[in-house]
Amino acid sequence: MTTTYDGRAVRRHAAPPLRARRDPAPVVLALVYAGAAAVLALWWTGTATVVGADGWLVGAGRIAGLLTGYACAVLVALMARVPALERRVGSDRVARWHASAGRWTVSLLVVHAVCVLLGYAMQDHSPVVRETLNVVLHYPDMLKGTLGAAVLVAVAVVSARAVRRRVSYETWYYLHLLTYAAVFLAFFHQLSLGAQFTGNGMARAAWYLLYGGAAGLVLWYRVLAPVRLNARHRLRVESVVREAPDVHSVLIRGEHLSELGAEAGQFLRWRFLSGSLRWTSTPYSLSAAPRDDFLRITVKSAGGHSAAVAGLRPGTRVWAEGPYGALTAGRRSRRKVLLIAGGVGITPLRALFETLPARPGELTLLYRASTPEGLALWGELERIADARGARVYSAVNAPDGRRADLSADALRAVLPDIAEHDAFLCGPPGLMEQAHAALRAAGVPGRRIHHESFEL
Repeated sequence: MTTTYDGRAVRRHAAPPLRARRDPAPVVLALVYAGAAAVLALWWTGTATVVGADGWLVGAGRIAGLLTGYACAVLVALMARVPALERRVGSDRVARWHASAGRWTVSLLVVHAVCVLLGYAMQDHSPVVRETLNVVLHYPDMLKGTLGAAVLVAVAVVSARAVRRRVSYETWYYLHLLTYAAVFLAFFHQLSLGAQFTGNGMARAAWYLLYGGAAGLVLWYRVLAPVRLNARHRLRVESVVREAPDVHSVLIRGEHLSELGAEAGQFLRWRFLSGSLRWTSTPYSLSAAPRDDFLRITVKSAGGHSAAVAGLRPGTRVWAEGPYGALTAGRRSRRKVLLIAGGVGITPLRALFETLPARPGELTLLYRASTPEGLALWGELERIADARGARVYSAVNAPDGRRADLSADALRAVLPDIAEHDAFLCGPPGLMEQAHAALRAAGVPGRRIHHESFEL
């Protein structure tokens, strides 16, 4: 089945079964915890009786060190953007897992260093500072391990929210890439000094397999797959169109785009090979149903990078990675669907509004903006609603500045049977929290409220 976008045919996906997909997140987390348990078992089986305070300190430090090494591999695997995780678990949850793994890694690293150095100092009856210098300067691969630890701590500091808000995305991004170097350095340090790996060929092989697997995922999904994608699809900017104040759409031409497997509601990471934009890869959602020869994104000017997108010239080469994201029709479990968008969060929901299979009266979109001028793509939304027998409502501030009512009672006034709906949300964090609370109060179960957020 097809519909049209500005006079061009686009694909309409077949309706998925009205059954929510089973969430794979518990299985993935169970595997991660099982790996941590195996690491603890490695220490237990490879450690003789622990005696004295110094022995307990060294033992605790070695446990923390083994878990740090394991967490480093998990950290790298979560950076690989594995499609099975990004599309089934959801990019927002994977991002939160990555942030949590990073905090655990640095915390365990600090415990490892402190406990081992204190334990060694007690065993050698040496001051802690002298023992630290001796370990760092004379133990095999210790300089590598120290440098790797310093890099991990530096990345953690830059990633802290208070610091993250004060540094540019580019600075944060390129410092974050140093995590790979830190993990590489720590790997050899651990194999050289880890007591559990000395004379234990199986443990060393398992460690090589763990790190090799994580490195393989990064190489395949962060390097080879994007190279193949861009060589195959040859993306270029076709045109840039102003949609609203500080909001522009970019139409991107490509070849064989049906093979990309993109769905309405998903996003790609875009790198525009023009000027300073070439140095940054930024996620933007598809704002229209993907076509065989065109993709469209809609961007609000909220910083240097997004503002520069408005000045892109036709013919500019585009490097893309993806598609990613799980805010798709596959999450739907009810025939009736409510979409709630805020600001430029309309982009993935506009694509879903166009493509979600629905009979007349089953699909509703509520669009929140501060002013009528901020309702980007409003004309398109009205045309889609007319063509599909769907409903579209705006919620803008009153002339005196009073915010539109999005309470549970207000939602029930629009949809008396709202408790029978699935809800898809996209917009600023404050609006999403308000909408989520209102939906729950209106009787919509949490499992039927779908959203992705990247506020970590």
